[in-house]
Amino acid sequence: MRIVSGVQPSGNLHLGNYLGAIRQFVALQDHSEGECSFFVADLHAMTTIHDGKALRSLTLRVATDYLALGLDPDRAVIYRQSDVPQVTELAWMLSTVTPMGLLQRGHAYKDKIARGITPTHGLFAYPVLMAADVLIVRADRVPVGRDQKQHIEMTRDIAAAFNNTHGEEILRLPEAVILPKASVVPGIDGRKMSKSYGNAIELFAPESEIRRSVMSIVTDSAPRSRSKKLSPPFS
Repeated sequence: MRIVSGVQPSGNLHLGNYLGAIRQFVALQDHSEGECSFFVADLHAMTTIHDGKALRSLTLRVATDYLALGLDPDRAVIYRQSDVPQVTELAWMLSTVTPMGLLQRGHAYKDKIARGITPTHGLFAYPVLMAADVLIVRADRVPVGRDQKQHIEMTRDIAAAFNNTHGEEILRLPEAVILPKASVVPGIDGRKMSKSYGNAIELFAPESEIRRSVMSIVTDSAPRSRSKKLSPPFS
């Protein structure tokens, strides 16, 4: 069994990255009988980071954080996305069979546009590049947060379209692996924790900064009915 996933170097890693992704990476590396590959998605980060020096620095930071958090090069393949040019070659091939309607239904794209991010082809075609990341290594499982589940479903649709176009099972259809209780981690303002929202608690920030972030978390002080069943925090 082959497993692959990655994290964008669009900022310093935060608690949501660890609980929603990297914790799974380490567990899979330690307990999976298959081959695990985890990459730093610097090509994806180019949709938001337009400073080359900053992107290189953040990419190195995420790679070293991977090691600090327990990923082991002796038990998993760790690489930088842009070091594998075949990924972008495959992305182009996949784009020739990807329906526009499929990309237009993307929740992540709609959310970013709603938040005022300038729509670009890179942002729109993000799911195609993500599909190439997964399909290039013939992955069976992809550990992702719940918000990325749709992208794996789109990957399966794109792979199926490619196989159908070429008349044979060239590409393997992967499955998403989601940690139920930590798939989407709320930030200090109650929304999904995200670097782009500015609501994240950084993993390796100074203690004083982490304390300040935690103390600024928005809480619900309204009284609750005792008869009402409370939802789990990360559902």
